[in-house]
Parts: sequence; structure tokens; C-alpha cells
Amino acid sequence: MGYDRLSGLDASFLHLESLETPMQVGALTVLEGEPFFGPEGHFRLADVRDLVASRLHRIPRFRKRVQRVALDAGQPVWVDDDHFDVAYHVRLTALPAPGDRAQLLALFERLQAQLLDRRRPLWELWFVEGLEGGHVGLIQKTHHALVDGVSGVDVATVLLDFSPTPVLDEAPPWRPEPAPSPGRLLLDTLADDVTGLAALARRGRDPETGEGGADRVTRIARSVATLTEGGVVAPRTSLNRPVGRSRRFAGVRVSLDEVKTVRRVLGGTVNDVVLAGVAGGLGQLLAARDELRPELTLKAFCPVSVRDEDEHLALGNRVSAMFVPLPVGEPDPVRRLELVRAATAHLKDREQAVGAAALLSLTEYAAPTLLSLGARLIHNQPFCNLVCTNVPGPQTPLYCMGARMLEAYPMVPLSKNMNLGVAILSYCGYLHFGLLGDREQWPDLEVLEAGLEEAFAELHKAATDR
Repeated sequence: MGYDRLSGLDASFLHLESLETPMQVGALTVLEGEPFFGPEGHFRLADVRDLVASRLHRIPRFRKRVQRVALDAGQPVWVDDDHFDVAYHVRLTALPAPGDRAQLLALFERLQAQLLDRRRPLWELWFVEGLEGGHVGLIQKTHHALVDGVSGVDVATVLLDFSPTPVLDEAPPWRPEPAPSPGRLLLDTLADDVTGLAALARRGRDPETGEGGADRVTRIARSVATLTEGGVVAPRTSLNRPVGRSRRFAGVRVSLDEVKTVRRVLGGTVNDVVLAGVAGGLGQLLAARDELRPELTLKAFCPVSVRDEDEHLALGNRVSAMFVPLPVGEPDPVRRLELVRAATAHLKDREQAVGAAALLSLTEYAAPTLLSLGARLIHNQPFCNLVCTNVPGPQTPLYCMGARMLEAYPMVPLSKNMNLGVAILSYCGYLHFGLLGDREQWPDLEVLEAGLEEAFAELHKAATDR
């Protein structure tokens, strides 16, 4: 069989996509420049493409495109792209030298506002020359149907190196398998549906799952109940106004050592400190917008990886979620961290991520038409105010073509009524915050940038004062 089927969760990101809401994850990376240029000063684009092409056998879906099932009778499938061309996916552009940070951000915003072409594999790498300091930029776009945050980091470590000496893999020859005909795919899909329903029925009748199954249902019900704690509907703020087609992006760097100092002295986890800092930054933003109240608590949708160790380099989405209250109205940074610590400890104790995973698993049994309807509902959801995702990255330098990666700011997409996405990647001693906002709703993104920097500085000062 020359294809593999998208999971219901992966397919949901295709249904969520529209002109206003491209569903790619991405990153803005800055690298050293010199190794990318040959003796005559020309960018070594052919060498970069050869390097990427030599490693694609490690991530086969990067040579596959999406094929829909006739009549939308089942989830789409990944099939080999028989016209695959690495030159389409690995591109070169330039800024007028010396291009500054603002120009690089503007280019990133423009590229990320554009949809990926579904007739091709759903990823692009844009190298950018002409940056000040002789640096090279790298703009990554990968559809969320293809990767989640953790698998995105896995992919990056395949395309990049842990040493300054690049190595071209001796890749096996690649011959695309023919895609199934629409009729064949429809018949296979109907047969898969019957087999899946029969297996589900057998599981329900299995005597071995009697007491254990009841215990699991009770456990899931207990964890699902946490989704309604503190009120089902999130407070309405300017963060939930509808988005348009344009974007703004900013990057903030915070010392990982300073965050670990806060954790060691004030308690909690690194993620607790991160969320407390985000809450502090958002509090300053909402104060500037005259929306802050002392009792205001926002709800952040925080994806949680459920990927096993043996699923390294397995693409697709293996995530659950937690809905974490952010006490943005609390002015004391230490108290703010205490509230976040207590909230996340409670959610972990009640296993909220288990309940969310159980709900997300139901997408496997939803028809595409129901997923499409669900996507429209999600775009109008009232349950959370923003997405905040924190992905651990390598703490040793990465290289591309021998050029060291200096900074890497991740990006998470927006939905129609959440106009802010906060993505965090730890790399080489720093937390890199990527802030994506709708352009019309975020003329003041600099206020949030400054607020985040100040919130983490307050937490570090409180820790060092103790």
C-alpha cells in the first residue's frame, strides 16, 4: 500500500486552515553567515539543497503530499509526490544589505501569512542573505498536520548538525510509489472503517477490561471535569477579537540560567516560571490597554506532548493539552508564581492532560464532515484566551553547513478568535519566545515584548534578593 492515513488530529489542522488562519508552525532562525558563501561570495544554494536532500529518507513524509478521499468518506492520506523537487522547498531570498532585524521580521511575517501549497509536501525552508553582521536568516514553514512542536525539533536536529562539519548522508535511492486511484482509496477507506468499528466493539466486550475499563472511565471522567473548573468560559478580552490575513511577529530572549535560579529559590518547575513570566507580561499589556483588573485570570491553552521515547522522528501530532489559569491581575511576581505553581500541580494531580487526550482521541472516529464542523466551532471557541507552548530544545550548538545557529524563535499559528500565540523554545542557554499576533489587533506588540522582559527580570530579582 503506497500511502498512510492522517490521524483525526492531524486532519483537523487541515480543516482549521483558511486564508485568515494558515496552519503552519514555523521558526525564525539566525545563523552565522560565512560558511554559506563560496570563494566568489555567492550563496551555496545547490550545496544546501544537496544536504537537505541527502537526509530526507530519515523523514519520509517530507516527500509526501495530501490526497483526499472521494466524497470525504474518510481522513486524507499521505502519498508520495511523484513530482517532488527539493528546489521548490529549499529557497533563497535576500534583504537589501545590510538588512536589519525589523526587515527580517517583516519578511517572516509576510511569508508566514501565506498558505502552503497542498499539491506539494507541506514544508518550506527560506534562506535569507543580506543580514547585518554577515549573518544568514532561515525561515521555516511546516504544516501542523505534519508535525507538532516536539517532532518539529526532531526534524530540525535531522536537518541540522551537532558539529561544524556537515555530513551528506549516503541516501538510498528514492522512487515514489504510485498513489492509489480515487476508487481504490475509497474502497480501502470503507474497509478500514468497518475493521476499526469491529475492533472498537470487541474492545468494549473484552472481559479483561471489565474492572480496569471502569477504572479508566472513572479516571478520565475525573480529569475531564477539571476542564470546567474556574468557569467554562474564559474572560473576554482584546486577545479574542477576530483575526485577519496579516501578521506581526517578535522575538524575546530570556536567560535559562536565570529562570532555573527562580525555580531553585522560589520553587516550581521551569514551565511554572515561564507561565508566571508570561502572565506578568500579559498583565502589563492589558494594563496599557486599560483592560486589567486585580482579579483577572486568563486561560492559556498549553499543548502537552504524549510522545513516547520510541516515537523519536515519528511525524504527526502526539499531543494533549492543559488549560492553565494565568493570574495576570496579580501584581506581586512571587505571588503570581505561587498561584501558577498551585494551579499546574492541581491539574497534574487531577490528570487534566489525560482527559484532554481522551477527548482528542475521539477525532479518530469522526467523519471529515464532522471534523470540518468541529473546526468551525473551534475557531469560535470561548474556552481560552491564547495558546502558549513550550518545547525543550538542545542545549548544545546546532550547525547548518558549518554555520552555527545563533537564535531560533518558534511560531505557533492563530485561530480565528485567538489573535496571540506564544511559542517558547529553549536552545543553548536561552528561552526564545516567538510572539505571533494579528497585525490589526497588535499595533502594540512591543508593549508585550517589554512586559515579558520586565516580568522575568522581576522574578529573577525576587529570587536573588532571597
